[in-house]
Amino acid sequence: MHKFSVKPFLAATMLLAGIHAGFAQDYLVNSLKNNQSANSKDSFEFTEVINIENTPVKSQGSSGTCWSYSANSFIESEMIRMGKEPIEISQIYTARNAYIEKGKNYVRMHGAITLGDGGALHDVINMYRQYGALPQSEYTGLNYGTKSNRFAEMQTMAQGLLEAVVKNPNGELTPNWIKAYTAVIDSYLGEVPETFKYKGKTYTPQTFAKEVVGINADDYVEISSFKEHPYYTKFTLMVPDNWSLDQVYNVKMNELTDIIDNALKKGYSVAWAGDVSEKGFSWTNGVAYIPAKDYKEMNPQEREAIFKGPQPEMEITEDLRQEAFDNYNTTDDHGMHIVGITKDQNGKEYYIIKNSWGATNDYQGYMYMTKNFVKYKTTAILLHKGGVPSSIAKKLDIK
Repeated sequence: MHKFSVKPFLAATMLLAGIHAGFAQDYLVNSLKNNQSANSKDSFEFTEVINIENTPVKSQGSSGTCWSYSANSFIESEMIRMGKEPIEISQIYTARNAYIEKGKNYVRMHGAITLGDGGALHDVINMYRQYGALPQSEYTGLNYGTKSNRFAEMQTMAQGLLEAVVKNPNGELTPNWIKAYTAVIDSYLGEVPETFKYKGKTYTPQTFAKEVVGINADDYVEISSFKEHPYYTKFTLMVPDNWSLDQVYNVKMNELTDIIDNALKKGYSVAWAGDVSEKGFSWTNGVAYIPAKDYKEMNPQEREAIFKGPQPEMEITEDLRQEAFDNYNTTDDHGMHIVGITKDQNGKEYYIIKNSWGATNDYQGYMYMTKNFVKYKTTAILLHKGGVPSSIAKKLDIK
């Protein structure tokens, strides 16, 4: 109701043409290029309130792996919070493992589940628990001659193989298909080392996760908010990239930002998933908000100045949030990392967001996102359970 969304077009295009999430990611970034105002940065005066230490901005390249980059960035900040020396965790090792598990689910579901690069925040925690972790220096995922991620060919090959398996030409599946599928993934991303050396010590992926990264996967919770489900219970988040059919906790809309605020004030950062295909989202200018006036109703001058200084916002309700999700205006098209709070010159608070599209915008890879945007466009957040306010944790039975 409030915007033109690229997502219905993208979904249809990908289904009809067999195009994978790498293309979708490139299309999403390109679709946002016109969302900008001249000299926007000069019109804002931001003052930091909280800025949680985080590792340098990365680029996911031409791949739909924002979920892995954002949630691994989150884990790196967790290492800092725990007093550990942060390392760059291999985002593509996490993705590689998710692709293997996703392929298994695809066959079990007779092809009736999402493939491609996309994933969810919980995938990073799940893969960490199951497969451990590797440092970026040990597993770059660039095993095929490119300097940045380009996964379309790999995903096309992998999907063709899995589709052949689902057709079950022998009438009975053998375990060999898993070996063949894994070989395709590893031929592009690289084989996983059984052991490796890091700072003079030998590790496996599991021992590296336990001894160097050191987080406890069971300490992390994923939370969302949709009024169609009972509050303070768990439900299966019905988005295409939830290929593992994980469940999330359900809270009231305003509690999403209450939880984020509490976490940041206590020193916990937050991984964020949601919709960025909005006229009020400008990657170039590094600002995201929900304009009070529909973009279609703006005159040329208003459109030109849409990111030129603080602007009034639409009031967000739970009904609006649910409606936007139900009509595909809110989709799970991106993941980022919330690392702080800032205020503009009018005293309004924004979240400081770390993105994974490189340091190419007005704020060198970071953004400022209003709380209204988060209330309206979040599909899920991931955080340490210690960041959840005790009153809400009690209602959710989080111990």
